[in-house]
Amino acid sequence: MAIAIGWSAGGGGFGVAWAPTWDLRLAFELDGLAALYGVLAAGIGTLVFLYASAYVPRHLAHQERSRREEARLHGAMVLFLVSMLGLVMAQDLIALFVFWDLTAVASWLLVGYDRHNRDARLSALMALLVTAVSAVLMLVGILMLRAEYGTVQLPELFAVAQESTTVTVAVALIAIAALAKSAQVPFHFWLPRAMAAPTPVSAYLHSAAMVAAGVFLLSRIHPLIQLDARLLDGLIVIGLTSMAVGGLLALGSRGLKRILAYSTISQYGYVVTMLGIGGAAGAAGACFYVLGHALAKSALFMTAGAVTEATGAKALGEVGGLARRMPLLAAGSGAAAAGIAALPLTIGFFKDELFFKAALDRGNVLGALAVLGAALTFAYMARFWTGIFLGAPKGELRPVERRLIWPVALLGALVVVGGLVVGPFADLARDAAVVTQRGAVELEAAYHLDARAENLMAIGAYALGFALFASGRLLGAPLSVFSRLGHDLGPERAYNASIRGLNRLSNRLHDIEVRDLRGRLIAVVVPGAGLVALGVAVTPTDGAYRTGALPAADVPLVVALAVCALAALAVPFCRRHLLIALALSGVGFALATTYSLMGAPDVALVAVLIETIFALLFVGVFALLPRDVLRREARLRAPRSRKLRDAAIATASGVVTSLVVWSAFSRPVPREGMSDRLSALAPEAHGKDIVTVILADFRGLDTLVEITVVAVAMIAVSLLLRGKLRG
Repeated sequence: MAIAIGWSAGGGGFGVAWAPTWDLRLAFELDGLAALYGVLAAGIGTLVFLYASAYVPRHLAHQERSRREEARLHGAMVLFLVSMLGLVMAQDLIALFVFWDLTAVASWLLVGYDRHNRDARLSALMALLVTAVSAVLMLVGILMLRAEYGTVQLPELFAVAQESTTVTVAVALIAIAALAKSAQVPFHFWLPRAMAAPTPVSAYLHSAAMVAAGVFLLSRIHPLIQLDARLLDGLIVIGLTSMAVGGLLALGSRGLKRILAYSTISQYGYVVTMLGIGGAAGAAGACFYVLGHALAKSALFMTAGAVTEATGAKALGEVGGLARRMPLLAAGSGAAAAGIAALPLTIGFFKDELFFKAALDRGNVLGALAVLGAALTFAYMARFWTGIFLGAPKGELRPVERRLIWPVALLGALVVVGGLVVGPFADLARDAAVVTQRGAVELEAAYHLDARAENLMAIGAYALGFALFASGRLLGAPLSVFSRLGHDLGPERAYNASIRGLNRLSNRLHDIEVRDLRGRLIAVVVPGAGLVALGVAVTPTDGAYRTGALPAADVPLVVALAVCALAALAVPFCRRHLLIALALSGVGFALATTYSLMGAPDVALVAVLIETIFALLFVGVFALLPRDVLRREARLRAPRSRKLRDAAIATASGVVTSLVVWSAFSRPVPREGMSDRLSALAPEAHGKDIVTVILADFRGLDTLVEITVVAVAMIAVSLLLRGKLRG
């Protein structure tokens, strides 16, 4: 309600500096696009919370779980709601990315709510990996835009961005993340698996919130997408493919929630297609479609949950004839299904009309494909609703609470109201489209009793859809083959193979790492050296490596470093343990001398004390060990292959480290360094110098945390011991 009132009052926003040196701001604005998605997230979220208050206790009771776990689901849903609102109002791409990842984390918690169920855990992991890994591409695209234009503020980017290869690649990377979030082909496979979540989660995340976040992002950056026609064409291809794949899989599925999941893939394919069409018609149609779809699809997901609670059935064929026994649920879900199928007197009629109009703007071929997509929608929606509510009654009917029915009825009523009084809905969608298009948009949603093309296309879609619905038995075998091929050859198979390969690689690396100390060092040094070497190879090095005369004052420093290097080289050639300890001490004492020559006597003193203590410790331990053990260890020889491998790794790591250090010291010293700024800020932290502030603040806080951890560990140990003793 607050979002709707704020939008009707003209919106508004605010911004505060987040990281001024990076020009980052926490900038939020309630514009038309944010109002549309914010109303959906908060408004539908309210009804889903009401539904969940009745559903979750029954869900936990069926699984013999404690009611205390109910708070975990509600807490995760609140986290998702807040993250979604921050996402839609963010005007800074970095802040948008942070909220984007928060929605991924919250959805992982929600999909995996039944954590005792292995399928739920794997489904949550799949959803997290698909949406979070693609988010890395989004971050790369954001950083590319910042490197090109020096800003991540969306209004500034829209004002200065021009068509270029960099912008095209950056926007394409961001669009991939958006398409993965919206479960578009080829990233669609995670959404049906996410139906392992409880029904309130599916009704919220997978109709009006999480999946909608993807098309929201496409709408938000649409001014950048429009800079390159190839990106728009790519959205059309992906959208049409998702419409077809999702529609066919929905038409061939039996599970109640899986039908709706595949339907969501198909329906958001409509939105992606319209965003690809672009222009005022595409923007208006996309925004209105999101609104109409969210209202109806949430009601249908909640219908599936209520039916399962009442009958125990989870698939078509296990249930039927509920229209007489649950008339209010049948009426509400019937209106929602009619809205998805775009029947007259529902808000869905106008969403398809706008889709047909936008498609015709790009040609008759796209118009024909739009009719085919609408026909598929009609067929699987008719199959879903009639399979549940018509036919002969099946099974017993358990009583269900009204809170499982009234949200469906209310959303169904809104779908019908939107078909009769479309003005407020059209105004909200138009204001959102203005932001998407960054220009004036006309959105006409009205009934026209004439032979215009949109009406003829709608009639054709109804007729073809009814024919597909009536031919259900004939289409069963081909749709089953299509589904099986998708399972055997589709992207989910590639995902599973990738996960298995990564697990094998992880196990192999783990075996190498935990074998001995040498393996642990190799596991850290080799990848680190490789990454640094790659960075050096792709970074311009003009002026990065410079040499100059050696001042006389630096001779003692060079001598100390040379002694340190010689002592380090002597360590692997020493066979006696005492010589090894002395050589290691030589390295430490040489470094202490270097610290002293560099003007850090306090650090040098600490280094001398530490090296002295460790030298005495080594000598003391060697004195206590049996001499025959030390002699036997000294006679051990490593294989020649290991010696060569270790020498190569050490040499490569040393070369890379030398390059990094050399390039760092070759850079000119800035006139105003960070140390000068920190020194100036020290009095504000109630200190006279940087060292005092660091010791008092950072180290003091660190020590406090360490003490707290030790105290908690001691309390835990004491409680465990007390329990043991009592047992």
